[in-house]
Order: sequence, then structure tokens, then C-alpha cells
Amino acid sequence: EAQHCRACVLAKTRTTVVFGEGSIDADLVFVGEGPGEDEDRSGRPFVGRAGQLLTKMITAMGLTREDVYICNMVKCRPPGNRNPEPAEALACEPFLHRQIDLIKPKLIIALGKVAATNLLAREASVTSLRNRIHQYRGIPLIVTYHPAYLLRSLQEKARAWEDLCFAVDTMQGLINSGSETI
Repeated sequence: EAQHCRACVLAKTRTTVVFGEGSIDADLVFVGEGPGEDEDRSGRPFVGRAGQLLTKMITAMGLTREDVYICNMVKCRPPGNRNPEPAEALACEPFLHRQIDLIKPKLIIALGKVAATNLLAREASVTSLRNRIHQYRGIPLIVTYHPAYLLRSLQEKARAWEDLCFAVDTMQGLINSGSETI
């Protein structure tokens, strides 16, 4: 269905749809903003330099890419790696909803400002959204920095590590309580 989607202008310039990958039974879902050039070529999310850092972040959490599910708000690459426009994110939203509905994660981690503000439907900085549990369609959501931002802003890696530790503690609490909501 996504391969044939023409709901927004991104369909005109994409090489392929980058839907998502990982475990359909994942307790944890990472949501980024949109595929970049490497992802558009390969059809896989987060495979470039930012993807390599995301893999290291997942490993630091005691997990593997195969344990989690990784996707983006939009499934087609915005030209020039620009941020997705609100209308483009809205056009892809039904696909994201279906992914989340099928996987039924216990926790979502929004990677970066664009993903966070779209998922939470409000404008705010990553700094103001960190260290708190938000809700996305009834599922706890934590915000951290996008790996591509961390590659440019090394000083924020310590804060991202704090976010990952917070996510691990939150997941542990959810698993121990047997609940999907906090």
C-alpha cells in the first residue's frame, strides 16, 4: 500500500518507500522524522552515519536492532534531506498509526524535534520535552535527540545517554508492572 501511495509530493522524488524494520513484537519503537539519502537507496531506516549511531545507542540499552522496531514519520525522503512538511507528515500518519497498532509497543522514543513535535502535536524544543513521559495514542513516549544532531553536537551525547537510561528504567517499570501505560 505504501509503495503505491501518492498522497503527498514526496512520492514524486523518492527512490523507494522506507517503511520500517525490526520486531513486530517489539516493546520499544523508535520514530524518526524521515529517510535520508542512504535510506532512500536501501529501503531501510537509519542505515547511514546516524543509523550507525542509533545502532550503538540501542546496543548501549542492552538491545539489538532486531529487538526493537525503527521507523520514521514519513516513509519517503524529503528532497535535499529537508524536514518533512506538516502536510507530508499528515499524509503518512495513517501508515504510522497502523505500524504502532500492529506492534503495540510499551514505549515509543521520538528521535529529534521534528518527530517529537509531530507526534505530540505541539511546537517545543527537544530540551523542554526531555526527561518526561508523554503520551502518543495512549502509549508512553520519551523524547531524545536525533542521532544526526548528535553527530554534529557532541556535547549533547551525555544528555542523550540520560534519555536512554530513562527509557530503560521506564521500560523496566512497564514490564514489572505488567502495564502498558503509566
